[in-house]
Amino acid sequence: MKIIPIFTTRGEHAAFYSDGYIFNTGGEWIGFVDTRNGYVYAIDGEYVGYFAKDGRILRKRSMEDMPKRTPPTAPKRLTVPTSVPLPPLIGDLTFDTIDVLEEMPERLHTIDSGELKEDMD
Repeated sequence: MKIIPIFTTRGEHAAFYSDGYIFNTGGEWIGFVDTRNGYVYAIDGEYVGYFAKDGRILRKRSMEDMPKRTPPTAPKRLTVPTSVPLPPLIGDLTFDTIDVLEEMPERLHTIDSGELKEDMD
């Protein structure tokens, strides 16, 4: 199982990709990737963005709603590596594109947070 670090536009390590799943830096599952088209979805099936060729998770600033996807079965917690390589040199984004992990990180949340979390009475 190959573990690939995901960096933001600023070069900060923000997540990991492994076997179609996206994990936060603590190893918790936060999303999945449709490997046919590179679209990234949150664990509840909501569209988040797309996996760019440079390894970032990007999204158009304004776009139509995408249909929800049925999420796959939850993976086991990822055993994260103790170190990650330096980030690659990444180009700037155009105004109509945003880096999801920088500007909208709440879209990729764990199963015990976000809208999936049960309310405490």
